[in-house]
Amino acid sequence: MPQFDADREAVVERARAAGIETMLVVGGVDAGGGHRRALAVAEQFGLPVSAGVHPHEARLAAAATWDELRGLARHGRIVAIGEIGLDFHYDHSPRDVQRDVFRAQVRLAREMGLPVIIHTREADEETAGLLEEEGATAGVIHCFTGGHELARRALALGFYLSFSGIIAFPRSEVIQEVARTAPLERILVETDAPFLAPPPHRGKRNEPAFVVEVARKVAALRGTTVEEVGRAAAANFRALFHRA
Repeated sequence: MPQFDADREAVVERARAAGIETMLVVGGVDAGGGHRRALAVAEQFGLPVSAGVHPHEARLAAAATWDELRGLARHGRIVAIGEIGLDFHYDHSPRDVQRDVFRAQVRLAREMGLPVIIHTREADEETAGLLEEEGATAGVIHCFTGGHELARRALALGFYLSFSGIIAFPRSEVIQEVARTAPLERILVETDAPFLAPPPHRGKRNEPAFVVEVARKVAALRGTTVEEVGRAAAANFRALFHRA
């Protein structure tokens, strides 16, 4: 993203100095060519990347989009289809279009043998229902902000739950309880950089090195060490994003 244009190499160096083994570059298949920029960054730093039509951009999807996405899914660095899903908070795309584009990408991911990265906002019931209908079995609920029911249904599908800096924000008790009780072998940590910086960095540009603070919060909630959470998250990442 443009927020990192001035110091991208330094950002990656700080992440690696913080003990981050790898990071997933998320590429949006959009009018601005976000997926092409993501692939360029991934190639530059030797990182895995995903590609998908975000629900905000669903209205722009056309026949050529599916051809491009299917081609991307064969690219060696692409390890997942995403972010995909439903966003009924902003409604930047009509809801029926969001549903159709989401369903099509779940099917494409299954066809290509790739996991999905799910964005869901104010649409948890429909998101879980569509994943169940489509028989999705490999994926992650990105930036988990749902409740116990979404967690239960996602875990039943074999999905992972990924926690961001939101877990350390005020009034995040439900998210914290899910992070405390979810199986450790199904937990991931993320930044969603450049957004959602965790304390003590809140209000600043988020960056991958700060994921350590998310792991630290998860560890505190579970009464364990940040090292244990880090080891589990790394193993879970490799299990889910097997191409990486």
